[in-house]
Amino acid sequence: MASSVLPGLFSLSVPELCHWAAWLCVLYLLFKVSKLYLRFRELDRIFSAFPGPKRHWLYGNAHEFKHDGNDFDIMVGYSKQYEYAFPMWLGNFFASLSICHPDYAKAVLSRQDPKDSLGYYFLTPWIGKGLLVLSGQKWFQHRKLLTPAFHYDVLKPYIRLMSDCANTMLDKLEKLVPEQKPVELFHHISLMTLDTIMKCAFSYHSSCQNDSENDYINAVYELTYLVRQRSRCFPYHNDFIFYLSPHGFRFRRALKIVHQHTCKVIEQRKEALKQEMELEKIKQKRHLDFLDILLCAKDENGQGLSDEDLRAEVDTFMFEGHDTTASGISWILYCMAKYPEHQEKCREEIGEVLGERSTVEWEDLGKMPYTTMCIKESMRLYPPVPGIARELSQPITFCDGRSLPKGTTVFLSIYSINRHSSMWDDPEVFDPLRFSPECSTRRHAYSFLPFSAGPRNCIGQNFAMNELKVALALTLQRFELSPVQGKEPLKIPQIVLRSLNGIHVNLKIIQRKA
Repeated sequence: MASSVLPGLFSLSVPELCHWAAWLCVLYLLFKVSKLYLRFRELDRIFSAFPGPKRHWLYGNAHEFKHDGNDFDIMVGYSKQYEYAFPMWLGNFFASLSICHPDYAKAVLSRQDPKDSLGYYFLTPWIGKGLLVLSGQKWFQHRKLLTPAFHYDVLKPYIRLMSDCANTMLDKLEKLVPEQKPVELFHHISLMTLDTIMKCAFSYHSSCQNDSENDYINAVYELTYLVRQRSRCFPYHNDFIFYLSPHGFRFRRALKIVHQHTCKVIEQRKEALKQEMELEKIKQKRHLDFLDILLCAKDENGQGLSDEDLRAEVDTFMFEGHDTTASGISWILYCMAKYPEHQEKCREEIGEVLGERSTVEWEDLGKMPYTTMCIKESMRLYPPVPGIARELSQPITFCDGRSLPKGTTVFLSIYSINRHSSMWDDPEVFDPLRFSPECSTRRHAYSFLPFSAGPRNCIGQNFAMNELKVALALTLQRFELSPVQGKEPLKIPQIVLRSLNGIHVNLKIIQRKA
């Protein structure tokens, strides 16, 4: 049959060939349109039991989110209207169930569903297939190998390094105070948290805080923005279109800088470990760190991480360990500026613990209960990671009897869950006493999710909390913070919670006792 068709095609004239090519294009287009239509009908059926906001015939709900600082208010408004969850549509061919109630969050997070393949697919060229995006047996293996890196014996020596990095930042900020201009916090704090992660987790002494323009930080900013833009722009979901676009060119350029930085850190450590093959020998020379454990980790079969897996975990931890923490510290300091009565209570507590010391010790961390409550309340109102997505590996039935099939994407709006009116009295009010021991024992376990929850919770949450405490304590010891009128931050949902116009505060140096 094929042998009789081919000679016939070759014998056609050019106009006839064009005619057949046009018909083939039409058939292909009809096939794609039919496929999209069936996809639309399937999504419509899946979410039929979940009422949601009216959607545009072309944009779905995407046009409502203008990236102007009001996006989160829209989501919170919908969470009041639809108590548990509601579908959100990106165009007519992609939709997810947006979860805003702790009971629904518990049903999802208590399982081990993989991260949403679409959203995290855009991150994969950057951070590789590390712990953040892995699933199944390989995720379990990596989680087991990495857990020793967050033991308190490993975390203890980090506290002094965190203090040194925070003091370097505060020294810089002191020089800006005489200019009597508001200070934009996020940039300075990002450099500080990068410096911290490099010194603590990789024993790598960079000069990033003293660089006027740090290439790595700028590349991370660029990648964060471009990943978010790609997820919002449906044509960019196609690899080929994104590759040819100006955004794709910027993405590849930033990616090269980030990966060169990572490879440099790993290669330097490998060279050092050639002389230090035993962990006990390493401990004698310096503290044991995250990269030591990665390079020396072996599973039950004696297999370590491949070079590809190693770079993925380092890139993941560099991103997760500095960008999310920078967001958390920035918003905490903003809350301290906005609520001076709580700032002063924290300062009094910190003064009793530290006295005139400018370095925090491990033992100090447990002696700041009110400061810790303020940190948690800030993360409730301004979660560093405002939302996470999962792709259901099995069907799920929720507490109210509604269900979703395997393969459905669900989005957990941590920002909305942390403010859900059925769980929190006056949810917009800053009240650290919500996190007193008495209130905490009565709270729904999934109503406060700054580090996610369940088996896939954040492995580095103790590291992050320690850094938040150190940075806040040393900052309040040196400065009084006050808000800048007319420059309230405009919250935008990037990979981490950012502000469209920066996070600005006024700083006043506290005169220390002679």
